[in-house]
Amino acid sequence: MNTTTASLPQSPARSGPAFGILGAISTSHLVNDMMQSLILAMYPILKGEFHLSFGQIGLITLTYQLTASLLQPLIGLFTDRKPLPWSLPFGMASTLCGLMLLAFAPSFGVVLLAAAFVGLGSAIFHPESSRIARLASGGQHGFAQSVFQVGGNAGTAVGPLLAAAVIVPFGQRSVAWFGLAALLGIVLLLQVSRWYAAHHVARAAAKRPAVESPYPRNVVLGAIAVLLVLIFSKYFYIAGLSSFYTFYLIEKFGLSVQSAQFHLFIFLFASAVGTVVGGPVGDRIGRKPVIWASILGVAPFALLLPHANLFWTTALTVVIGLVLSSAFSAILVYAQELMPGKVGMVSGLFFGFAFGMGGLGAAVLGLLADRTSIDFVYHAIAWLPLLGVVAALLPRSRPSGK
Repeated sequence: MNTTTASLPQSPARSGPAFGILGAISTSHLVNDMMQSLILAMYPILKGEFHLSFGQIGLITLTYQLTASLLQPLIGLFTDRKPLPWSLPFGMASTLCGLMLLAFAPSFGVVLLAAAFVGLGSAIFHPESSRIARLASGGQHGFAQSVFQVGGNAGTAVGPLLAAAVIVPFGQRSVAWFGLAALLGIVLLLQVSRWYAAHHVARAAAKRPAVESPYPRNVVLGAIAVLLVLIFSKYFYIAGLSSFYTFYLIEKFGLSVQSAQFHLFIFLFASAVGTVVGGPVGDRIGRKPVIWASILGVAPFALLLPHANLFWTTALTVVIGLVLSSAFSAILVYAQELMPGKVGMVSGLFFGFAFGMGGLGAAVLGLLADRTSIDFVYHAIAWLPLLGVVAALLPRSRPSGK
């Protein structure tokens, strides 16, 4: 790519998407989130190895997601003012360190330290990667975010499958082999960082004027609050559903660990497929209908899930994954359009809040499971998607400059 200012279009929104960059950043997202999901998929192994309670299982999730939650908005805010293109390979290297610690962890404390390194890697990776996806979108912001997100969801889905094929038969130390994927991610991100550095320098040289929000400040703040409520609903529910899904299947239906992990893969794969839909549909019909349908629309299926047999449990979780996962791309792009010029901060805030709610949900629901049962937890969380009704409070029209 010619990196001189004169060769670049004055408005990235008028050029086509940079598919090579979107593909690289999506693949890197796959690698990053696959390594995260290995922790999730290893829960039954770690529980047996270190004799953990459900509360301690939830604490592992809380550690890496809370680390990411607290740091992502700060990193996003900082990089809005001073972009750090070469931070992306560093973030992947942090995740690699966490993975290696997890492979050789001799105690529960080291497992938590490994989770913190993975959280740090995600905190660095997500805000800048989301900014690059928008920069490479060619104006198709929802499409670009969906391409970026589907990589992450695919990685999350593949993790349990790989754990069932490699980690369950060969043990905890076999996790170290997945470091090769992290090295691939670092190589890809070095190329992305090179493109980002050249592209950002060109944009800065053009001195494009700042874009104002299409809404008054009070409307923006109210809409952001509504979107955060929706993120809470989605990720608190997902935390309960995914963190304890293997245990739920093992306890309720007597499945083996490998079979339960395969069912977890089916749910997470459905979530990855659903991610593809939300962004492009939002580009065509607006973000609000997609947000409304994806959160509130999943409520009937969530309420039926605790009462279903194994076949219908699998079928319902596929529907839940397809519908619910379409929300995040639409929510993120909607928020970015509410606050143009603050892509890093907004991305960091929403990724961070999502991670935080997922971690808090896993910890709280793990303690609840210890005191009651996994089945009770599934009954309790089934009501959370009803919070999707607050989407009615979002501004009716789409922000300008979609």
